[in-house]
Amino acid sequence: METLKTRYIDLPTMAKYLKSVGPENIIERLIPYLEDDYRRWEDFSKIPRTAHHTDVGVLELMPIGDSETYSFKYVNGHPENPKHNFLTVMAIGLLAEVSTGFPLLLSELTLTTAIRTAATSVMAAKYLAKPNPKKMALIGNGCQSEFQALGFHHILGVEEIYCYDVDTNATGKLMDNLKDVENLKLIKCNSTKEACKDVDIITTITADKKNAIIITPDMVEPGMHINGVGGDCPGKTELDSEILHMGDVYVEFEPQSRLEGEIQHMNKEFKVTEIWNVIKTGKPIDRKTDEITIFDSVGFALEDFSILRLMYDIAKDENIGVPQSLVPILENPKNLYGMLR
Repeated sequence: METLKTRYIDLPTMAKYLKSVGPENIIERLIPYLEDDYRRWEDFSKIPRTAHHTDVGVLELMPIGDSETYSFKYVNGHPENPKHNFLTVMAIGLLAEVSTGFPLLLSELTLTTAIRTAATSVMAAKYLAKPNPKKMALIGNGCQSEFQALGFHHILGVEEIYCYDVDTNATGKLMDNLKDVENLKLIKCNSTKEACKDVDIITTITADKKNAIIITPDMVEPGMHINGVGGDCPGKTELDSEILHMGDVYVEFEPQSRLEGEIQHMNKEFKVTEIWNVIKTGKPIDRKTDEITIFDSVGFALEDFSILRLMYDIAKDENIGVPQSLVPILENPKNLYGMLR
C-alpha cells in the first residue's frame, strides 16, 4: 500500500480546495472518472443502497467495489432539516483497497455529493440531450442547484437558466451566488410551467419526501431532455407518470431505480435502459430532433466511488487532507492488546 495512514479530508479542507480551483472545474475533471467507471460496469459488485426510512427522513449506506477498490457512502435525506439549521443532505465516504481492506481515504461527501450529482447529470445530458443546449429550466433551487447550473453552463454551454422554487428565498440565494458567472443568465420564474417553456433541458432537483407532480405532460415539448434528479426514495417522485411514456427512459442501476426512481410506479415490463449501455459506446445516442429523453436519476454508489477515486488522486498529487492513524499498524499484527501496555 502507498501509505500506512488514511488520508482524511474534512469539510473546511474540501471547501477551501473547491473554492480555490472552482467547483465547475472539479465537475469537469470528474466526468472522465465517471465515464471510465460506467464503462467498467460489469466489473463491479453492485446492490441497491441500504435504507432506514423514518417519518422525517431516510438514512442510507451506499456500497460498491471492484477487484481492487471498495467504497461506501453514508448519507441522509431529511427535507425538514433546514427548519432546524441542518442541511437536508449530509454525507461522508470511505475508499479502501480490496487486497488488505486498508482504508485509503475518509472524506466529507456533502459538498462532493453535490459535485458528483452535477457531473452525473451533465454526463448523461452529454449522451442523451440534443446537441448544443442553450436553455435549461431548474426546478428546485436548494443546496445542489448552483452545482447543476455551473456544470451545465461550464461544460455543455447552457447560457440561460430559468429558475423556480416554491421557496422564493431559495431562488434569490441561487441567483445571488451565481450573479458573477460570466455569460450565464439566470431568470427568476413565477411557476414551473413558466420556467419550462421553450427550454432544451428540464432539471428537477426538489427535496420533498412525497409523491409530487412537479412536471406535467403539457410542460414537455418535442426535443426536450428531462434530468430528473430529485426523485430518490420510495414514495417520492417529481414527474407525472404519463411523461415516462413520452420518450425513452434511462436509469443508473435498474433494481434501485425500480424502488426509488420515477419508474417506481411503472410495471416490471416498462422498458428502461441503464445509462452504462450508452456510455460504453463513447458517443451520444442517435436521437431525432423532436425526440424526448428522460434520465431518471436517483444517485448510485458508483458515482461516489468515482469521486472518491478522484479525490484520492488529488489528495496524493496535490497534498490535500491530513494522514491519520485510523486503524492499527502493528509490529506484531496479532498483538492488538500491546497498544495498551
